Amino acid sequence: MNKLRVLQSLVRMMHTTNNVIITEKINHVTTIGINRPDKRNCIDFRTAKSLKIAIEEFERDDNAYAAVIHGTGGNFCSGFDLNELADLERDPSSYDSLQNGLLGLPNYVKKPTVAAINGYAVAGGLELALLCDLRVVEDTAVLGLYERRFGIPISDGATVRLQAMIGLSRALDMILTGRSLNANEAFEWGLANRIVACGTALGQAINLATSLVKFPQDCLNIDRRSTYNAAYNKIFDDLIKEERSNSKNVSIAHIIEGAKKFIAGLGRHGKSYHLTEKDICDWEKEFRLASENNPKSKL
Repeated sequence: MNKLRVLQSLVRMMHTTNNVIITEKINHVTTIGINRPDKRNCIDFRTAKSLKIAIEEFERDDNAYAAVIHGTGGNFCSGFDLNELADLERDPSSYDSLQNGLLGLPNYVKKPTVAAINGYAVAGGLELALLCDLRVVEDTAVLGLYERRFGIPISDGATVRLQAMIGLSRALDMILTGRSLNANEAFEWGLANRIVACGTALGQAINLATSLVKFPQDCLNIDRRSTYNAAYNKIFDDLIKEERSNSKNVSIAHIIEGAKKFIAGLGRHGKSYHLTEKDICDWEKEFRLASENNPKSKL
């Protein structure tokens, strides 16, 4: 099949879920794309619901053996949309009703998944990447649990999955400090499975997923499940439930306050300094006022 016919086939197979999630079927591989590029693919409640539906449809499709999760427009996912968290001030009870974390991710995807990571994969975006079995990471990507800056609790599995992947000490380093990892650090720590050139993560992730579908699927999935059970001693669901229960102990008022700080411009781009507004003393106010009134002043 020539390239033109392949592209035409992909277009015919494309399916959109309210346009914020785009899915495609490439033979036995399903791609699930977050499509909010103007927001660095942060996930609001509407997108979270659509993502959940897309994952469930992949799991039900007997002809889909593996999935690739990716983001459009240069970023994987920058986490949950903090504008929506700030709006919870109008109805805090809606936060209490969340049973599956902010992103509503499943505890476990029934078939192999690969994350194609470019740009930012931070906060809930990193938690989404951790849900996947394998992570293909572009050499310019940035990974981190940025919710630390604003007091947003981890509620989509990172406290459970991360330490199982990279060890307790390194997981605590990321969780407590909110530090960023570049692609090389992520690979050295065991968080990234492949490092690829900028702009190639999606294609490389599809190739990796395609390499899995040639094997007998019953055996592959049984061994996959056994490996997860060995990693979590068969109490994975209980661990995820405990994380979500603990996250509810963070006051919703504090969460809203943190979201408002982000909207105000504090702590952008992963910065962990200047997270509070600086108090300005009287003489500095007078100095600024004089400078504004007389820009040429030597004061």
